Amino acid sequence: MFKNSLFIIILILSVGIQVSLFAQSTGTITGKVTDAKTGEPLVGATVIFGGTELGDATNSQGRYTINNIPPKTYNVKVSYVGFVSQTKFNVVIRSEGNIDLNFQLEEQVSELDEINITPNPFAKEDVTPLSIQKFNQQEIAAYPGGNNDIAKVVQSLPGVSGSVGGFRNDVIIRGGAPNENVYYLDGIPIPNINHFSTQGSAGGPVGLLNVSFFEGVSLTASSFDSKYENVLSGVLQFNQRTGNDREFMGNLRVGSSEAAFTVEGPLFKGDDSEANTSYIASVRRSYLQLLFQAIGLPFLPDYWDYQYKVNHRINDNNRIYLTGVGSIDDLAINDLDEFDPEQEAIQNQIPVIRQNSNTVGIGWRRQFVDNSGFMETVISNNTLGNFFYRYEDNVNETGLYLKNESRETETHLRYQATKFIENWTISGGLNVINADYTNTTEDIINDLNFETNLNFFRYGVFIQSSADFLNNRLGLSLGLRADGNTFTKAGNEIYRTLSPRFSISYKLTENENLTANASIGRYYKILPYTTLGFQDKNGNFSNTSSAYIQSDHLVAGIEYLLNDRARISAEGFLKLYDDYPISTTDSVSLANKGGDFEVFGSEEIISDGKGRTYGLELLYQQKFTGKFYGVAAFTFYKSEFTNLYDDEYKPAVWDNGVLVSLLGGYKFGNNWEVSSRYRFLGKSPYPPVDQQRTLDNYPAVFRDYEELGSVRLDPLSQLDVRIDKKFNFENLSLDVYLEVQNVLAQSSPSEPRFGLKRDENGEIITPRELIRVSATDSGEVLPSIGLVLNF
Repeated sequence: MFKNSLFIIILILSVGIQVSLFAQSTGTITGKVTDAKTGEPLVGATVIFGGTELGDATNSQGRYTINNIPPKTYNVKVSYVGFVSQTKFNVVIRSEGNIDLNFQLEEQVSELDEINITPNPFAKEDVTPLSIQKFNQQEIAAYPGGNNDIAKVVQSLPGVSGSVGGFRNDVIIRGGAPNENVYYLDGIPIPNINHFSTQGSAGGPVGLLNVSFFEGVSLTASSFDSKYENVLSGVLQFNQRTGNDREFMGNLRVGSSEAAFTVEGPLFKGDDSEANTSYIASVRRSYLQLLFQAIGLPFLPDYWDYQYKVNHRINDNNRIYLTGVGSIDDLAINDLDEFDPEQEAIQNQIPVIRQNSNTVGIGWRRQFVDNSGFMETVISNNTLGNFFYRYEDNVNETGLYLKNESRETETHLRYQATKFIENWTISGGLNVINADYTNTTEDIINDLNFETNLNFFRYGVFIQSSADFLNNRLGLSLGLRADGNTFTKAGNEIYRTLSPRFSISYKLTENENLTANASIGRYYKILPYTTLGFQDKNGNFSNTSSAYIQSDHLVAGIEYLLNDRARISAEGFLKLYDDYPISTTDSVSLANKGGDFEVFGSEEIISDGKGRTYGLELLYQQKFTGKFYGVAAFTFYKSEFTNLYDDEYKPAVWDNGVLVSLLGGYKFGNNWEVSSRYRFLGKSPYPPVDQQRTLDNYPAVFRDYEELGSVRLDPLSQLDVRIDKKFNFENLSLDVYLEVQNVLAQSSPSEPRFGLKRDENGEIITPRELIRVSATDSGEVLPSIGLVLNF
């Protein structure tokens, strides 16, 4: 497989090089420069391409255009009197397919002109001066081993890991469960970012968001803005760009498992140079199921997804946008003619999943005429349909022993007003959510049969204020939030969920290259609908007395700017959980569940658990210097939760102990690039299989959670390498890449798998006996090729 892939990539590159000798071209870039605080265009700002004489000044709309740019990678700097200069790194210029490069500049408030202040290329916010990381589109698209999947990309950050074993794409932040994160698309909440997601939790095997839409992505691991509700561990905010308002353009991306087609352009432009309305839309189709069938895997994941955004400028002060994303997923069973015992066990035990999701929202942003603030109103709806089945015979779908057919729908309204008063920024607002959850469950093994039709309201109010003092050296932020609901018994007693938060940042040196940061806060999360909607054998809602999960964060850190493009930082964190739900069936905290293909949380619980995660994160980050960029992240931490019977803290399934992520890339001449990523995750605890109970109920698999922490997986150690080559022609550009995952052929840790003992003809031996069927994993090198055609 590797030799065939290598031959194909060499062939593509050889043909491309020959063609490019006769068709090299130059590129054009355009964009806007605005005041980060007010959104007002900055007229006369200078935009310079580093190392060249290429540049432009912004016009009366704050727009600039630079033509005849030789295609390669640049650092682009913007300067404006009275504002802090800003540099965007690793900007790839192509002959076609260049998206707008926009800048938002911060006002310069320091009066110490004689001090040479080191500009900080790593964006911070007063509300979140620490525990925040940001990516641009290029950093995501060229990420080695990421396959254009943001969930995989964020796993290179300090304190962030993924599930070690299995076909999963969970985001684990500082030892918290995957369902403790929330996701926002242009301020619109989306319930999950993966195909085949675990209902009630988050992760799935493949991301569903298109990287071509992103202008930037930010991950916040603590010190959350009070406008975000229902978050305990992390906020992933996806800032989508607006479509091109001048001309039609698009791209076709073909990878190892999928193909995506994206188009964008103006609407109702007429004879104007720019339209007030623009769009961007995409559709993606997997062919992973064809690959799995060809190589003989026992399951076939098949999916579609789509994404769109329409933006309209009403006038200089008012903008509305419509955006949405959705997916159609089908996990079918592959009826193999010949298979080994492990493949047979997988075929027997894997669920049949049919799933669809859709999120759509409309937002209105109104800038006050005097630029003293703005207001935002967002209305959105998200739906997840999950049809989940387990059969004794998956191939013929007979012998049904678990059925979960459910649909959860949320309709959101969020209003926020922001006002600038001297050096203070004050914002406040409210959100209201109508939740509708239907579920039909048949659980033969546990003798459960119920139908749920649940409709109730959730709501919250919030306020946040931030300011800078002492010539911008001291930053303070205070916030307060309270949430309630109309379903749980204490849901309307919102004083129970008062969640204050405070952060402070102080620049210890006059040139602002050394900064100390700290934050403290309390955060709450309501239980998933799968838990709230669970009914007992008598048809009663079992969990109406449940409490919101509480998490108290204390974080402190220090950051040192080595120069205007590199930093080192250290952060210590402590998270203390209270009222965490504990399963009365398995006697274990739900913090230890949700990382598998299941319906998470559909069981009776008590809100009596505690938990704690604590650790230290170390980071070195080097922005693009003209040749090299890199990130080195190290995390040392513990993740522990209590169970039903005592208050003793025991390791959680996310307790890897050590996380290491090394990422780097080098850009050669003629648009060649080599990048690599190395990941190390320490030993993960897992609950072993309860063999007797599994034998009695096979193919259902049961875990012995009392033994959680007694056994651990081997560490994960993986090196991925990627080679990129970009070709530029007169009317299109082509990006081609070869990616090799697990270059060192390291074994991938996985839990032992058990199946029934069979004879040489594949017949079950009686009396039945459960045996371990996991094959020895020597590690596989996984090469793939891909291309992106921009037009």
